[in-house]
Amino acid sequence: MSKTLRAMIIVLMVASCGGGQSPAPRDLDNACTILKERPEYYKAFRNVERKWGVPVHVQMATIHQESKFVSDARTPFKYVLGVIPMGRQSSAFGYSQALDATWDEYRNAQNRRSAKRDRINDATDFMGWYMNQTRDRNGIDLHDARNQYLAYHEGHTGFARASYNQKSWLVAVAGKVEARSLMYQQQISACRLR
Repeated sequence: MSKTLRAMIIVLMVASCGGGQSPAPRDLDNACTILKERPEYYKAFRNVERKWGVPVHVQMATIHQESKFVSDARTPFKYVLGVIPMGRQSSAFGYSQALDATWDEYRNAQNRRSAKRDRINDATDFMGWYMNQTRDRNGIDLHDARNQYLAYHEGHTGFARASYNQKSWLVAVAGKVEARSLMYQQQISACRLR
């Protein structure tokens, strides 16, 4: 085997080895189970609800869609010739899948230089900050999971231009976020949480 081929195989093997992902809660379809299994999530969600006004169920539905509650979630790799990894599809990372530039804007605006996207407290605070900007710029109520998600995905300007109307798949996903938000809301109202 040539040295070049051997080197490419080693590079591919190393590239395919990622860090260990933080496991998601067991039952992602049950808000009560998630919040009881991960009390630190509930505390973070409640803090954001108090600080920013974004309901717990809206935060949870958005995080479910973005990362399935995996703290170090990343977008998939792009491949050349179907096998050579050429970087990620975007810089989205963490619970909230915040992009690098938007995350930096948040950290500067909120003076939170040490905030990290793979920490639930920071990720949810980012979401609260972003969704409040969405309300202020686009007039979307904080309880409106569907339109908040569309603006979260497309950005404030993209939402204002209704760019999502060209993406039927995204409109369908936003409908799923809305349905999950309502499901989580009903479940939380029946939970016994501290």
